[in-house]
Amino acid sequence: MIKEAFSQLWQSTGLLGFISEGGWGNVVMILVGLALLYLAIKKGFEPLLLIPIGFGCILSNIPLAFIAGIDSGGTVGFIKLLYDMGIETGLFPILIFMGVGAMTDFGPLIANPKTLLLGAAAQMGIFFALIGALLISFIPDINFNLHAAASIGIIGGADGPTAIYVTSRLAPDLLGSIAVAAYSYMALVPIIQPPIMRALTTKQERLIKMQQLRPVSKTEKILFPISVLTLCAILLPSATPLVGSLMFGNLARECGVVNRLSDTMQNALMNIVTIFLGLSVGSKMEADKFLNLNTLGILVLGMVAFGIGTATGVLLAKLMNKLDPKHPVNPLIGSAGVSAVPMAARVSSKVGQEYDPQNFLLMHAMGPNVAGVIGSAVAAGVLLSVVPFMEPLIDGLRPALATFM
Repeated sequence: MIKEAFSQLWQSTGLLGFISEGGWGNVVMILVGLALLYLAIKKGFEPLLLIPIGFGCILSNIPLAFIAGIDSGGTVGFIKLLYDMGIETGLFPILIFMGVGAMTDFGPLIANPKTLLLGAAAQMGIFFALIGALLISFIPDINFNLHAAASIGIIGGADGPTAIYVTSRLAPDLLGSIAVAAYSYMALVPIIQPPIMRALTTKQERLIKMQQLRPVSKTEKILFPISVLTLCAILLPSATPLVGSLMFGNLARECGVVNRLSDTMQNALMNIVTIFLGLSVGSKMEADKFLNLNTLGILVLGMVAFGIGTATGVLLAKLMNKLDPKHPVNPLIGSAGVSAVPMAARVSSKVGQEYDPQNFLLMHAMGPNVAGVIGSAVAAGVLLSVVPFMEPLIDGLRPALATFM
């Protein structure tokens, strides 16, 4: 009897889970979670996101805890409840967009509308990565269909909530890898972007001083979110969940009569949802789903997408200077077209001040940065609309493409 009791106790310990077949994967993923915590705490890389993601990764890889799953008795783990409630339904990304809208001043974009083009150009990385994912899917042991490729491509927008929203609908099994890639590259913006910016610009271009932005009236700021939502509803309804929540948050900020609601969106709501979203995303980093060639392909393609998005924003700014030399644009602000608000804008400003401490680009860079948030949401809407109809066509072409490859 005593022997059976000790045997049962041994069978229920986490130690047995770690030393059993496949347990090494849990150990590796717990180390990955600890690495994310290190980057967040020691290096300061997006701590508000990486700490809950890293801790969620650790919790989900503890054997027999069933924190992110269902145990033999049918009890649902608390993180799985959060995931089912907020990620599968798309609620958490939408609430995050609401908070971002309430926190963001759209004035620089309204004052200089042509920066909208820079935000649009920076989304090109999404579609390059999508094509790349389809091409590498012919490599043995890598299997990306069009749904997965579209989810991977959205990493290029450097917008974590959008990546989660699209992936939860098109390729939920890849959510852990894609979310980690998206948020990791957002955190690494100060490291990834400056070399690309310097490589594509001359010293003379980096010294360009832009004209001071005109003042934007309160009426313009109120009409802008309403106008954007109207256009989105008419032209691309599939993007309205993200765009609509973004514009609602911004309207609450700018109208001046619901300050309590705006403050709640910016602070309490944003903080609560960030905690729940981070833990939910981290819970998808389970060893059996994360440690494979697909994950490596996602990380590489995400980096490529992010780099191309940065480069196309800079290159379009250079082209705009050729077409309109009387109103020069510092090409450094083109890199802010990715959606990492406001970090990408700060990086543009910092690189500019390395060459001229009196060249203040931050407010100019906020224009394409805000445009990038809108652009990534629009790109998400396009993918959600088009991908389900294109999948049969791509599948039909695969045999011919495989022969060609």
